Amino acid sequence: MYLQTLAEIFFKDSRYMYILKGLAFSIGVTLFAAVIGVVFGTLLAVMRLSHFYPFKGIGKLEKINPLERFALTYVDVVRGTPAVVQLMVLANIVFVGSLRNTPILVVAGIAFGLNSGAYVAEIIRAGIEGLPKGQMEAARALGMTYPTAMKEIIIPQGIKKILPALVSEFISLLKETSIVGFIGGVDLLRSANIITSQTYRGVEPLLAVGLIYLMLTTIFTKFMRSVEGGLKVSD
Repeated sequence: MYLQTLAEIFFKDSRYMYILKGLAFSIGVTLFAAVIGVVFGTLLAVMRLSHFYPFKGIGKLEKINPLERFALTYVDVVRGTPAVVQLMVLANIVFVGSLRNTPILVVAGIAFGLNSGAYVAEIIRAGIEGLPKGQMEAARALGMTYPTAMKEIIIPQGIKKILPALVSEFISLLKETSIVGFIGGVDLLRSANIITSQTYRGVEPLLAVGLIYLMLTTIFTKFMRSVEGGLKVSD
């Protein structure tokens, strides 16, 4: 029977443990990267929207905003290069020498977090720029400084507008972790490859991993939709 075949594939020699460990690794990397991505992405978005001109009165330099230039360059570079290249660079160039013993989960989380930050930055920037300009003007009229107005008024409203786009980014981030095997990480996809190498059955392990990814993204999507609904009620 086919059920016996499935049982032999996944339960003989406790092979299902590869998938469970891969699942824990993938979720850990995703959560770690999501935190870094949101924090760093918010910082980049604020830098792009900043009004910092330290070279006033120095000819052509007076129109240069170094914070905006840095954020824009970073976003363009990260979005213009493959995530696997960024992962390999971080693992094989940055985390070497005294850092070579850094756990793969940490290396992968930082790599994916820095990558996600570029996309989150553009999502947040678009959300903030989509707000009525009167919001900032009203905040400044009340005596708020630019940073305070961004923190207390603009960013919270922008987050509500961009939540669906952020959900899509985090779902992409979860699936993107499947390339972590390039630096030796045993994620869900890598666990399927290990089972395949032991059983010579390639379809079933991949289908099992695909179903797990589908369940994870479905659960996350439903959770974020409930959060989004709660935010709309608060309005």
